[in-house]
Amino acid sequence: MRVDHDRAGPMRHIDRTERVMWVTPDRVFYVGLLGVPSARSIGAISLYVALDAPVQISVEGGQWQTGHVAIVQPYVSHRIACDARQIAVIHVEPESVDGAGLPAMLRQGSGLLAAEDFRARALRCHQALMRNGQRADAPMFDFDQLVFGAALPSRSVDPRIAKVLERIRSAPASQALAQDCAAQVHLSFSRFLHLFKSEVGVSFRSFRAWKRARSLLHHVVDQHTTLTDVALCAGYPDSTHFSHSIRQVYGLKPKDIFAGSRKLRVIGAPQPVAQRGLNP
Repeated sequence: MRVDHDRAGPMRHIDRTERVMWVTPDRVFYVGLLGVPSARSIGAISLYVALDAPVQISVEGGQWQTGHVAIVQPYVSHRIACDARQIAVIHVEPESVDGAGLPAMLRQGSGLLAAEDFRARALRCHQALMRNGQRADAPMFDFDQLVFGAALPSRSVDPRIAKVLERIRSAPASQALAQDCAAQVHLSFSRFLHLFKSEVGVSFRSFRAWKRARSLLHHVVDQHTTLTDVALCAGYPDSTHFSHSIRQVYGLKPKDIFAGSRKLRVIGAPQPVAQRGLNP
């Protein structure tokens, strides 16, 4: 093993098979196993980056395409495959960015991208994270700067809807009903649903379902917790509903996600979880 030194501390050779997931409230950077997923529908802008072998992607049941970088817009059904064991995946929460001001790469429709420079950047990002010491809760990097080379433009949202977004994001396991959220921001039920979709781009129900499924990412390294406990902690009424919902989003059963997360290093603060049945 080669050891160098610089201001960041000891440097070591990075094994391309090392697995890491960096989770922030609005971004995810993952390098790890892909598995063999069925159709998935992620509520974020998703980028899939080949590491050692090309990726194959099928969007909304269409023909398979093969390349090194693919993008899928939020809530678009797709399948992804790769002959290599590992892949890099980046998620950007759409309500956190101004779509019109995003780089052209992120504004394209779903499918393959000609983006070799971005692929190289993703590889460097993986190396930087793995070299960032032993503190799992302190990446010491700015996500957008490291992954995209510049800050992505922030989205301006109606303050009333922004309040509801923060409520769901901070406690995705809570049983927040649309009626309760409408009352919280002093809007009629119908007006709230219309304004929410207009501001966020997706229905309240779909947004809440995605955020609940996304919270699973904070549990995957806890291999000593039963899936039933995880389901209840994440706000699902039972393990059957949990398994069905997670498979719709990620294309994998929860047990397969947990099995594939062994030896995964997770960077990021734990997700706050509200008690079931309580509204924040």
